[in-house]
Amino acid sequence: MNETHRPLQDLLYEQVARIGKALSSPKRLEILDLLAQGEKSVERLAEETGIDIKLASAHLRVLKEGRLVMTRRQGRFIFYRLSGQDVASLSVKVRSVAEQHLLELRAALEQMSGDIGALDPRNRADLLAQARRGEVVVIDVRPAEEYQTAHLPFARSLPLAEIESRLAELPMDREIVAYCRGPFCVLSDEAVAMLRCLGFRARKLGDGVSEWQAAGLPLEFPATTSATDISYVSR
Repeated sequence: MNETHRPLQDLLYEQVARIGKALSSPKRLEILDLLAQGEKSVERLAEETGIDIKLASAHLRVLKEGRLVMTRRQGRFIFYRLSGQDVASLSVKVRSVAEQHLLELRAALEQMSGDIGALDPRNRADLLAQARRGEVVVIDVRPAEEYQTAHLPFARSLPLAEIESRLAELPMDREIVAYCRGPFCVLSDEAVAMLRCLGFRARKLGDGVSEWQAAGLPLEFPATTSATDISYVSR
């Protein structure tokens, strides 16, 4: 091997390792999952990850140094978004590899799921076809602004906090499939448990918009959303 190439090879791996460094924190991985749902302020990210604003800002600096997030300023507020749809797909891939190889992660997911019968057994194509025909009702239990950024086809926006006050919108004679931000999100677990207690036939979909996108399936988003706003969303 020609040793004259060694400095260049070291530089190449060093640059790729910047991505690894950006991903090497549980909180930064969670932040990427949250940003895959849409643009958020530092304050909102701190609240949703359960850390203070100073620590959230520090994590976001690392993600920005790795070119995984972008910012815009509005008055005194700074808003963050993913730098591209490939970042959301990368997050899904890392999680998928971890689940494939880490027994501890699979055990934790099983514990989190609790009632295995609550997980929707259909594949994505079947669910999409049944939702199109109105045979099942898919509900998005994330906050409404995340639904407005992008959502699964034929899904209705029904945030977790509004379910009890909007039960009349849900049919008792059809199965309800709830989804949120992906397999690590508990909003859909809470929604399914609530609906089952009220007599509805309900299941959880492990996918969120990132998983759907990574599988090459379509998403829906408002026609008024700009290309910049949906840099991580594909049709």
